[in-house]
Parts: sequence; structure tokens; C-alpha cells
Amino acid sequence: MQWFALAAPLLTAVVLTAAAIKRVDIMEEFSRGAMEGLKTAADLLPVLLLVVTAVSFAYRSGALGGLSELAAPLLERLGICRDTVPLALIRPVSGSGALAVYSSIIGGLGADSFAGRTATVLMGSTETTFYTIAVYYSAVQLRPRAGVFISSLTADAAGFIFSSAIVRLFY
Repeated sequence: MQWFALAAPLLTAVVLTAAAIKRVDIMEEFSRGAMEGLKTAADLLPVLLLVVTAVSFAYRSGALGGLSELAAPLLERLGICRDTVPLALIRPVSGSGALAVYSSIIGGLGADSFAGRTATVLMGSTETTFYTIAVYYSAVQLRPRAGVFISSLTADAAGFIFSSAIVRLFY
């Protein structure tokens, strides 16, 4: 048996032992945490529905494809592979949309192709920026400042550019 297979049971035993020593009512604490989680989920639901609807609309209407064709020449000059442009455009907005585009790249061009490798590095080095910002700021009920978007999108742009550069350099 591997040592890490014992991590979860040992952690559970430590938590239960600490709770018993401190005389904490575990059921009450669990119930309180679950209720807070449900309230947070209910507060986030409108934002999540908006993001999912917007992404679905952009993808199914063909707007993403059109935007990809418009952006491809500029992004190619920055070193981004043309076949990964749709992925680079959808990734900051939707994880599931990005996964669908990623799957089509891998299925159509192959995992060992330049585009497949670039898409893999891109998926691992970027974030669903708008989704994450929407969820986090909705949870704390604040409005994000412009600097949050600028810095996050700059990090995503670096991930897009360097994913192609890393694949060119090492593969």
C-alpha cells in the first residue's frame, strides 16, 4: 500500500480526535458549515446562470468562431498557434467550453501534434478568469476593480503566448 493512501484516514482521525479533546459538537459544526455553503451557492446561482448562458450563446451562435478568425492573424504574430485560438478565447470565460474546444483539438489534430501539445499546456497554465472573478466577488458581495481584470487577463495572455513558446522550445 502506498503511503498517500493513508492520508485521508489519518487526517480524519486527527480531526475527530481534536474535536473530541476540545469537546466540539461535530454534527452541529458540520450542519452549520453545510448551511453556509448552501446559502453561498444560492447567492452565486444568478451569476453562474448568466455566465453559462453567455458562453452557450457565443459558442452556438458562431460568434466564437468568427471572433477566432478575426483574432487569429494577430495572435499568430504573438506566437499562438492558429488551431488553439478558439481555446485561448474561450478559456478565460468558461472551463466547460474550453474543455469542449480542447477535446475537439485533441480529437481532430491529435495529442502529439503541435496544436494538441500547445492546447494541453494552455489548459494547464491558464484560468477561467471571468468565471473565477464572478464567483469570488459574488461570494463576498463586492464589485471587482478594473485592476483585477487587467492583471488576470495579463496573466492569461502570458499563459497563451508562453504555452506555444514552451512547446516550440521543448518539443
